[in-house]
Amino acid sequence: MASITPANVHVSQHPCLRAKLSQLRSKSTSSKETKAIVHEMALMIACEALANELSTSISGTDETPLGYEYETQTIGPARISIVPILRSGLAMVDGQSHPIPFLPSSPHASFILEVTMLKMDSFTAALETLLPHPVPIHHLGLFRQAVTLEPVEYYNNLPYHNNPPPPPPPTSSSSPTTNANNNNTPTAPHNPSHLAILLDPIIATGGTSSAAIQTLREWGVSKVVVMSVLGTVEGVRRAAGEWPEGTQIYVGGLDPEVDGKGMITPGVGDIGDRLFGTKGK
Repeated sequence: MASITPANVHVSQHPCLRAKLSQLRSKSTSSKETKAIVHEMALMIACEALANELSTSISGTDETPLGYEYETQTIGPARISIVPILRSGLAMVDGQSHPIPFLPSSPHASFILEVTMLKMDSFTAALETLLPHPVPIHHLGLFRQAVTLEPVEYYNNLPYHNNPPPPPPPTSSSSPTTNANNNNTPTAPHNPSHLAILLDPIIATGGTSSAAIQTLREWGVSKVVVMSVLGTVEGVRRAAGEWPEGTQIYVGGLDPEVDGKGMITPGVGDIGDRLFGTKGK
């Protein structure tokens, strides 16, 4: 697989993950089993990704219960955020501990019962299990247009996305940094994450992931790590090429292509429908 994918795409070779992907593909796998398998795969993918993309440093000292002193370690980079891509309607991630993004004026509000909570909750829960401390969770709402299969953004709660902070006051030696329209809007938001962990369970055409990567790059992150259960060769190529020097993609498996409706073949079916036990739209 290494010969047909870019250098910044990492396809897991873990035997257990491959076996679980085979289980996930089966039409006989129930909704309950599907949710469990996605969570287990997310945990393995996250382990592989974070082992490569995080670092550790000495943060101080502490004592064990027996009174022995030891050096404490922390992870880097300092500012990390989790960014689930939300599709198929409105979305919430782990609603018991995180705010539910809700857009009452969204034209997709009729799909409220088809939210991708279960898909994203599996990945988010896996990351929260592994990370030693809580990190911010932002949301990007994207869906694929039915005819063109291109992404359309309907929700974005990255800090300062809709209301950027005011520009710094001018000084005698400099003027405020403005955008191309010279409207006094800063070109770079304040304090974006150093590392954004982008969660997109299925990378089919790659359009949704590419759009999200571009949004995070414009926000000002230094690096994007994408985690996905399954993708296509062309889909991950497209996503990996959006910002190759700043993006690493970790995926549980790759399939050859998508069909005329944008579904991966052989794929895993509509993972949202399978998680909720519903029929395809």
